[in-house]
Amino acid sequence: QVQLKESGGRLVQAGGSLRLSCVVSGITDNKYSMAWFRQSPGKEREFVAGMAWYGGIPYWRDYVDSMKNRLTISRDDIMGPLYLQMDYLEPEDTAVYYCAAGSGSDSHEASAYIYWGQGTQVTVSS
Repeated sequence: QVQLKESGGRLVQAGGSLRLSCVVSGITDNKYSMAWFRQSPGKEREFVAGMAWYGGIPYWRDYVDSMKNRLTISRDDIMGPLYLQMDYLEPEDTAVYYCAAGSGSDSHEASAYIYWGQGTQVTVSS
């Protein structure tokens, strides 16, 4: 069973940085994707950043255009956590951030991801 657990969310001042972590277990597929999404009250869940691997080698990395210059998605090794580094945070970045995993469709769509964590709250004060 695939399990995802996010951490790292907290209250931060505008202009600050955060690194979110997602510990994942149970993935056995040779080709799969992982992504970060976020959702704020009254809004739909939106794609933030994603990566995909085939045979343990990353072959796709993408970001939402509106945040591209402020984000870095990474994973040190195939068994390690997935990270999301967010810099120059803005109050508009306040949301619950979710980690998700799927079958390697390299998608920005939430429906392409089967497994989800519980989320971690990021609050950016002005």
